[in-house]
Amino acid sequence: MTVSSSVPPIIQGGMGVGISDWRLARAVSLQGQLGVVSGTALDTVLVRRLQDGDAGGHMRRALSAFPMPGVAADVLRLYFRPKGRPPGVPYKMLPVYKQVMSRARQLVTVLAAFVEVYLAKEGHQEMVGLNLLTKVQIPTLPSLYGAMLAGVDVILMGAGIPREIPVVLDRLVQHQAVSLRFEVEGLPSGREDHLILDPKEFWTTPPDLRRPLFFAIIASNSLATMLARKADGRIDGFVIEGPTAGGHNAPPRGEPRFNERGEPLYGERDVVDLTKMSELGLPFWLAGGAGRRGRLHEALAAGASGIQVGTLFAYCDESGLAENLKRSVLEHAARGEVTVMTDPRASPTGYPFKVVRWPGAPGDDVTRERLCDLGGLRAAYYTAEGKIGYRCPAEPVTAYVKKGGKVEDAVGRRCLCNALTADIGLGQVRANGKAEPPLVTSGDDLESIGEFLAGRTRYSAADVVDYLLS
Repeated sequence: MTVSSSVPPIIQGGMGVGISDWRLARAVSLQGQLGVVSGTALDTVLVRRLQDGDAGGHMRRALSAFPMPGVAADVLRLYFRPKGRPPGVPYKMLPVYKQVMSRARQLVTVLAAFVEVYLAKEGHQEMVGLNLLTKVQIPTLPSLYGAMLAGVDVILMGAGIPREIPVVLDRLVQHQAVSLRFEVEGLPSGREDHLILDPKEFWTTPPDLRRPLFFAIIASNSLATMLARKADGRIDGFVIEGPTAGGHNAPPRGEPRFNERGEPLYGERDVVDLTKMSELGLPFWLAGGAGRRGRLHEALAAGASGIQVGTLFAYCDESGLAENLKRSVLEHAARGEVTVMTDPRASPTGYPFKVVRWPGAPGDDVTRERLCDLGGLRAAYYTAEGKIGYRCPAEPVTAYVKKGGKVEDAVGRRCLCNALTADIGLGQVRANGKAEPPLVTSGDDLESIGEFLAGRTRYSAADVVDYLLS
C-alpha cells in the first residue's frame, strides 16, 4: 500500500499549544481522517492539567498505561493536586529546557508525548499524527520517542529544516541512541554541539516499536527537493504550507516588502510549483486557505493527495481552545468583525506570525510582561567564557542585550510560550494575581468563516470533515 493511499485526504493541522489536543485529534481520526496532536510544550500542558485536578481522570488513565515503571508515579507525586489549585495560586513550573537535561526531565517530556498520543488513539485503529516545530529543538528527541511508545502513525515537522529526523526515527524504532545537531549562535568554526537521547538508559526490556511515516512541512520547491534527495533517511511525504496558514509562516523570499499594515508581502517566488512537486514522486498535501468547500477537489486535481486544514478545526467543539475564546471569536467572525494580521515582529523566532484581532479581545488592553520562564523559543548562543547560554528577544530588553542580543531584535516581540498556553486556559498566574493574557492565532480563512458557519454559533469536528468532503 502506498503512502498516499494509506494516509487520508484530510490532515487536521497540529495547532498551537494544546489547541490540537488529544480530544480533537481523536475526533478527527474517528471520522476516518488524520487527526494530529500538537507536540509543542506538551510537558507543561501535562503538569498543569494535573495541577488543575485532571478533570475526568484522562491524564491519570494514560499515565497508568505508560510502560516505564515508576515514571508516572513520580510525576503524579510532584504535580497532581486532587482538588486542583486554589484561586490565584501559580502553577508549579518544570525546569526550563537546556542542552543537557537530567534523565528525570527527559522522561517528563517522553511521558507527556506518550499521554497525548495514547489518548488520541484510545479505542480505535485509525491514524494519529504528531506535529513538532523544528525550531524548538531541545524537546524533539524525547517527544518523538514518547509518541512512538504510544504508537503514533505520522510525524509532521515544519518551522525549519528537519533533515535529520527520518534517520532519528529509524534508530528510535530500534531503541538506539540518537542525536541532533544543536543550533548555537556564535559557535566557533569547526565545532558542533548535539542533543542526545539514549533510550537504553530507560529500559531493561524495551517494547517493540513501529516506525511512523515522516512528513516535512515546507513552503518552497527548493526545500522539498533538498529534503527528498539529501535528508538523512526516508521522507514519506510533504505538507505544502502557504502564507495564509495560521501560526508561523515562512518569510517571503527576496528583499522584504510590506503593505500599509506592516505585513510582509508575498510574491510569485513564494508560490510552490506543484508540477515540480509531483516530479519528486512523493505524496503531498496542500495547506493554507484549504478550509473552504471545493478546495479538496481542487487539490486532488492539481496532483496533491489531499489538504491540511487548521483554522476550521481550531474553533470546533473538540479543540483545546478555551471556550470563552471560541465563543467570542466566532460571534465576531460571523459579523465580519475579525481580522488576521501577519505580524513580522510578534514571534521571538523571527518568522512572521498570524495574530487574530477582534473587538474586546482578551489581552488587547494589557501591557504584556516581558519574560522568558518557559524557554521553548529561546536561542542558544556561545558565550565569551566558552559556554552555552540562552536568550530570547521576548525577555526583558536589558537582560537580552546583556547576553549579546541586539536592542532592535527585541522590539515588538511577545512571549508566545506563555500567551499560547493561556489560549487553552492554562495561563500562568503572575505576581499581580492575574493570569497571563492569551494571544490567538489563526489562518486567513477565519475572516470568511461566516460562510461555513451558516448562522451556527458552534459546530463539531465531524461538521468540518463533512463540509470539506462535500
